Amino acid sequence: MMRRASAAGAVLLLAGCAGPRPSIPQSAAVVAPTAWRVDGGAGAIQAIQNDWWESFGDPALNALVGEALRNNVDVMVAASRVAQARAQFRLVASAARPAIGVGGQGGYGRSLNAFGVGLDQVDGTASVTGSYELDLFGRLAEARGAARADLLASQAARDTVRLAVAAQVVEGYIGLRALGAQLAIAQDTLATRAQELELIRHRAAAGYSPALDLAQAEAEYQVAAQLVPATRSAITRQENGLSLLLGKAPGAIAPGAAIDGLVAVRVPVSLPAQVLRQRPDIAEAEDRVVAADRQLDVARAAFLPRIQLSASGGAVASNILPNPVSLFSLGGSILAPLFEGGALRARQSIAAATRDQAAFAYRKAALTAFAEVENAMESNQRLAQQLAAAEQQRAALATARALAVNRYRAGYAPYLDQLDAERSLLSARLSVVDLRAARLRAIVVLYRSLGGGWSAPVGGSAVAP
Repeated sequence: MMRRASAAGAVLLLAGCAGPRPSIPQSAAVVAPTAWRVDGGAGAIQAIQNDWWESFGDPALNALVGEALRNNVDVMVAASRVAQARAQFRLVASAARPAIGVGGQGGYGRSLNAFGVGLDQVDGTASVTGSYELDLFGRLAEARGAARADLLASQAARDTVRLAVAAQVVEGYIGLRALGAQLAIAQDTLATRAQELELIRHRAAAGYSPALDLAQAEAEYQVAAQLVPATRSAITRQENGLSLLLGKAPGAIAPGAAIDGLVAVRVPVSLPAQVLRQRPDIAEAEDRVVAADRQLDVARAAFLPRIQLSASGGAVASNILPNPVSLFSLGGSILAPLFEGGALRARQSIAAATRDQAAFAYRKAALTAFAEVENAMESNQRLAQQLAAAEQQRAALATARALAVNRYRAGYAPYLDQLDAERSLLSARLSVVDLRAARLRAIVVLYRSLGGGWSAPVGGSAVAP
């Protein structure tokens, strides 16, 4: 009884050396806003689908996203990291299971006995060994929990990469379609300027237009002629960027719907607190906190004894023995730290600091998520207003241009008035395309900031709700 009491006292003494368990700083806590600053229909019952890019209504876009999720290099790297984390989890979990090994050896030799007679000897030994650590103080269980949290974090990181790649492909495709629309505008403008130049040449030859009009028409034609190759070059660069996302060499991208054929859908927005459970990057940050917290417990458990059980059994056979001889052993060991020069306490402090860093990283990820959703909602709302105004401006400038052309050809206005109207109309047409693309990209950003329909893998998160 006295021995039990003394052993228990020793364990308590070693546990006391670890000191009180450090708590997560209160400043790392996250308080979600009760509502968004921008009214985006928060709390909508409709959930975001995993294949959210299909809402744009373009089969060509759907095919590109699917190809990217299969072949993108970053996605494949993230998947390999999940496989690495899964193997690491199995490695850590194996420490809590018995270790069993087998062995054997044999030999042949000749020696002299006490009577000087040669003696041939053939012998062999076979053995089985086993060892098992009693996890009385939870060190192995905490290490296993930390490895599981790391595995879940790697899965969430992979899903974050997949979401980012899908969003980048959609944004790149929108940009490509916008450049295609701008190329059509440039070609249409070039054709119009060519007709006007030919008309003014005839008028100048007949004496109805001054040389200044001809020079201005020639200059405007060359401006339009420069716009076409510049846009084609931008299209090539955009296609090459998309090809990289698809995990293939630079090449042309099959055309799909026009920019004005892509559907600008209304994205269902969750409440701020719900967003924290919809984003894989936040889930990753949470699981990193759990892993670091478990590692802190592993460091604290290092102050406590480790109990190891061992056993072995086997047999020895020889031609000089009438029968094989069986051998066995049973044993156990206790290893308890007494003095390590402060190394154990330093490791605990390192683990606590690492856990606190993970907690602050989680807070930053959450605040970043709130800001991204707010910004995306604001952009969607304002860009929709800008696009509506720009389309009205384009219609008005188209009317103004038609009037200016009629007035010039009737001799009531100078050619400069027509040029100003055409320049303004070209700028307005290009602006409408830019704003439409910006609006669509803002929708993509909103989808991404809301997690893109992500949900935790089957089995739940490592974080308690």
